[in-house]
Amino acid sequence: MSSILDFYTNAPLLELGLEADRVRAARHPDGVVTYIVDRNINYTNVCVADCGFCAFYRRPKHGEGYTLSFEQIGAKIDETKALGGVQILIQGGHNPYIPFEWYLDLMRYIKRNHPIHIHGFSPSEVDFFSTVFRMEAVEVIRELKSAGLDSIPGGGGEILVQRVRDIVAPKKAGADRWLEIMELAHGEGMKTSVTMMYGIGETLAERIEHLERVRELQARTGGFTAFITWPLQPENTPTMSHMPKTGATEYLRTVAVARMVLDNVPNLQSSWVTMGMKVGQLALRFGCNDFGSLMIEENVVSAAGTTHRTTTGELERLITDAGFTPARRRQDYSIIREPATAAA
Repeated sequence: MSSILDFYTNAPLLELGLEADRVRAARHPDGVVTYIVDRNINYTNVCVADCGFCAFYRRPKHGEGYTLSFEQIGAKIDETKALGGVQILIQGGHNPYIPFEWYLDLMRYIKRNHPIHIHGFSPSEVDFFSTVFRMEAVEVIRELKSAGLDSIPGGGGEILVQRVRDIVAPKKAGADRWLEIMELAHGEGMKTSVTMMYGIGETLAERIEHLERVRELQARTGGFTAFITWPLQPENTPTMSHMPKTGATEYLRTVAVARMVLDNVPNLQSSWVTMGMKVGQLALRFGCNDFGSLMIEENVVSAAGTTHRTTTGELERLITDAGFTPARRRQDYSIIREPATAAA
């Protein structure tokens, strides 16, 4: 770790970028940068995890708490498909009032009435289900998969170092448990993404520890399709609004180091949603080969006051201007050859 930490800390920004770009080009020599058209559906904002960095959640019995009906979720899926969307990302708060059967019925309802790829339920949610419903985590995963869940997102990863998690999210799945659930999902044949939210009080060495733990798990399972990193958005958060907001240079350094350490994770996603279009575009020369999602709907980051919106035409122009060939993809990073009938 010491050599990569030294490089992370002391190398000139452009030197980091060149090395990360070299790793990216070796993995993706065709010069294609992908993106996906999807929608982030937050089925409930009621949550008992009390994470200090989250501006989205509401405690039980709060007047602004909600849980969407199946019909509301179905309508959102139909809108997504009309805009060329190929996936929904479905995540929610840790809501103690929803029975497990509701989640299974929701998966079946979607597959029956609004068929689409369901990318949903982060390891933190799986751990919550396991605790509340007194089930083994692997059984939770098997039941959700059997009902229609296709893949699992990397939400709730934050920093996979227990010292940090004890401070910022003590009620949520710990670092070991988060990784264990991902390994169980991979063992059930499910592909997952993996994330890192930094700027929450961790050291640079702890960021690298996070990356190395991801790399070790990937070496065992090969189940991670992509890595996404972004900084804390401190505005409006319950206990972290005093934290300094990290800038573009820090983001580009971090994403470049991630590309170098995670040489066995195939795809790195640029986070223009938090960083804005220009920095997101720059990240394509700092190791990223994917421009993320058109994101027809997004609620969690925007609740903290950071909102960037775009269109497919703008995404493709930014990718082209950076010197790459844009291509739409599915969750497994397979390319969609035929143009969608409608663009957002």
